[in-house]
Amino acid sequence: MRGRRLVVKQSAIHGRGVFAKRPVGEGDEVIEYRGQVITWQEASRRYEESDQELGHTFFFDIDDGLVIDGGVGGNDSRWINHSCEPNCEFEVQGRRVVVRALRDIARGEELLLDYRLELDDQDDQGHYACRCGAPSCRRSMAAPS
Repeated sequence: MRGRRLVVKQSAIHGRGVFAKRPVGEGDEVIEYRGQVITWQEASRRYEESDQELGHTFFFDIDDGLVIDGGVGGNDSRWINHSCEPNCEFEVQGRRVVVRALRDIARGEELLLDYRLELDDQDDQGHYACRCGAPSCRRSMAAPS
């Protein structure tokens, strides 16, 4: 597909969101999650030093102790919001992470992912409250228990 098919703008869910400028077909690769590949140790250091709101990061775990920091060298994918009823999913392919459509997505529709965050027991669950408003909302961006 030629030209930009996504746009970042205000979201009713949270801050910025990513929206389809053109229809997206079920199974289509929508965008790659890009950013600097770093260790979890470095990610933790960056998180502690950041001025982001608590619980908000652009980190994506790609296993083997590595993380993609979408806040450094990232693209529009970092603005895709969480929903308990997503229309997209992450697909990890080694050090590459793509966002793939779970169903057809209409022009103007917001792209949504279920973050399914893996939180440590000591994490404050309140920082990861879900605002998606879906009928099946779990009220948390954490993975279901």
